[in-house]
Amino acid sequence: MKDREGLYTMIEAFIFDMDGVIIDSEPMHFDVDIRVMEYYGHPITQEKLEDYVGMTNPELWKSIREEFGMSQTVEEIIEYQLGHKIEVLRAAEMEPIEGIRELLAELKKGGIPRAIASSSPPVFIEAVLEKFGLRGEFQVVVSGEQVPKGKPAPDVYLRAAELLGVNPARCAVLEDARHGVAAAKAAGMHCIGFVNPNSGNQDLSQADLIVNKVGDIRLEDLRKVEEK
Repeated sequence: MKDREGLYTMIEAFIFDMDGVIIDSEPMHFDVDIRVMEYYGHPITQEKLEDYVGMTNPELWKSIREEFGMSQTVEEIIEYQLGHKIEVLRAAEMEPIEGIRELLAELKKGGIPRAIASSSPPVFIEAVLEKFGLRGEFQVVVSGEQVPKGKPAPDVYLRAAELLGVNPARCAVLEDARHGVAAAKAAGMHCIGFVNPNSGNQDLSQADLIVNKVGDIRLEDLRKVEEK
């Protein structure tokens, strides 16, 4: 039953993906990963990398290494890639995606706990939160590398709900990638798909609600996804 006087009844937590949702980092990821492949002598296109958006680093590089017959270990590739990526992040002149700070403030005002459930490595998540002063905005932060299986498996979202102490069916998720939407739905959660052109060609059709701007999301939208 909906509470006409309150902000929501069923949705008790809001979980964010990070890359492409909180920060517009996918162009940076594409650029760095293309450079990594060039460094190792295996050119790759952004279109090809778009297939892996939402996956964890180990899973991404395991697949690419096998497909391209790379001699380097996954660990060696990630060490080189991640060090370079954090340097680029720290030097970048960028702000969180437009509307994110306002959405976080609205959720906080509504008393809705917030979490991050990202496929990025823990060290990169922390670097992002530190850069933009967002660490205190989230009660829970989980990396896909801290659970048995990354997206599109539901593990990272289920772990976030567990740490928040909330039933997965009462969680709303904000995602920009096909693998992420699949993970949220597999977890039994409501999902809002954010169409971010910089995230590449992503099929968000399984989301309960699709928006073109983060700033368009209001607490009333939680009622909309609740009804799906």
